[in-house]
Amino acid sequence: MPFQPEVSVVDEKVYWMGWQYLLPGSAKRIWNLVERFGSPGAAWMASGEALVTRGGFEPRGAAHLVRRRSELDLQEELARLQEQNITYITFEDGDYPQLLRVIFDPPPGLFVRGTLPPPGGQAVAVVGSRRPTPYGVTVAEKLGGELARAGVTVVSGMARGIDSAAHRGALAAGGRTVAVLGCGVDVVYPRENKRLMDEIIEAGAVISEFPPGSPPEAWHFPVRNRIISGLSRATVVVEAAEKSGALITADLALDQGRDVMAVPGPVTSPQSRGPNQLIKQGARLVESVADVLEELGITCLFPGKHLQSPVMPRLTTEEETVYGMLSGDPVPVDIIIENTGLATQQVLSALMFLEVKGLVRQFPGRLYARREKPTRF
Repeated sequence: MPFQPEVSVVDEKVYWMGWQYLLPGSAKRIWNLVERFGSPGAAWMASGEALVTRGGFEPRGAAHLVRRRSELDLQEELARLQEQNITYITFEDGDYPQLLRVIFDPPPGLFVRGTLPPPGGQAVAVVGSRRPTPYGVTVAEKLGGELARAGVTVVSGMARGIDSAAHRGALAAGGRTVAVLGCGVDVVYPRENKRLMDEIIEAGAVISEFPPGSPPEAWHFPVRNRIISGLSRATVVVEAAEKSGALITADLALDQGRDVMAVPGPVTSPQSRGPNQLIKQGARLVESVADVLEELGITCLFPGKHLQSPVMPRLTTEEETVYGMLSGDPVPVDIIIENTGLATQQVLSALMFLEVKGLVRQFPGRLYARREKPTRF
């Protein structure tokens, strides 16, 4: 339907939505337009000339916007959302997440499939590498599950690896989880996460500031990361390379005044460099879900549910050998090497991983003993 300036849409919400269709992922630009014109509706009705003189667009850009605007039937798009069971909420709506409302350049609106957590609920982001180690997957699933059992909403990005593991952990615990996408909420990415996406929608929500149909373009993901951290009181990094999206999310969390935490990993693993570096820089070291809850002052929100007892993690053959000869009494590393018959490097590597998994404790003088209870992931 051609654009007609004299025709108004009753609900201002539709104009917010329209600008997100015209300027996807450009929250700052949309906020500037609303500030300069007074409302999204006034900006929508502006002429091409006004978009140049008041809106700050170049003539060619303004002409492009006017042309695209004339091709967009907002009421038709709204009806299409309803047909797809997609809810659109704006910054002005009462159910817009309160924590997200206070960040720099919050999304003007969110496209939602599922149900957002109720206002005032606790949420923690769990993020990490798309190429995790088995250790990282185990940690993310366990952390996601125990946060969910404590009544905390688990927020992540539904990417391969750590993100998906955190969502799975929350779902397996019967908790709530929210996935923030770098594409439209009707687009499954990665494709193998179709079932996971359906389960998240059933138990929580899949959200995006990008309109339905938006593809998962590379530049979308750094933009969406501010929403992951913005929805959450804290961001926990499980595994991440030195330069990764998870570390971008951690930086954004710091900019937003939120807590950043990290799970330590083996110094020999490239995937541990990111979280280990964060810990050096002052991030809270996370050995168990209790560290996260303690840092945020969160007690179990579901009185009838309790955190599971620590589960024995999977061990390699060398780790089983070393762990099997240890007791609660500290033993020198030389004795461990002698009694196991393993090479020195094998024993040292096994001890390091057993420490990371919370099964072994090191004492001064390179003495090692079993922990009475596994305290780490």
